[in-house]
Amino acid sequence: MATKMSSEMEKKMAEFRRPLTVGEVAERAGVAVSTLHFYEAEGLITSWRNSGNQRRYAREVLRRVAVIKVAQRTGIPLKEIREALATLPEKRTPTTADWKKLSARWRGQLTERIERLTRLRDQLDGCIGCGCLSVDSCPLRNPGDRLGREGAGARLLEVQ
Repeated sequence: MATKMSSEMEKKMAEFRRPLTVGEVAERAGVAVSTLHFYEAEGLITSWRNSGNQRRYAREVLRRVAVIKVAQRTGIPLKEIREALATLPEKRTPTTADWKKLSARWRGQLTERIERLTRLRDQLDGCIGCGCLSVDSCPLRNPGDRLGREGAGARLLEVQ
């Protein structure tokens, strides 16, 4: 009985260590295969080729893809995601401590973005930041188009 149990346990452990195919990663991570290829081309994840020239991934890639998806959802550019992931050891799954470090890097940026979007939402009715649609009631005041001397484009809301 003990031999049967250990044999079953060994099979389960072997399955757990088995590398994943690109299709398995895509299905488990909830992304398209093309997304995985893109992430790999961008240096966000890695794979290797088996003897049949098929991609294989370590299971740790699932957590990396999860981190990438969360970061993208918060608006973090891929370049910054790549830089943050580059600080993690290549061969191990990111830990809770790793995630805390990564998210701390992004927290300030996210707070800034929320504040900027809130200001924009609150001024959206009468202002486009200053182009100026309503000189009489402009909350940002641009008398004589003095901002025009600084260059073209709606940019005033970005610096507040």
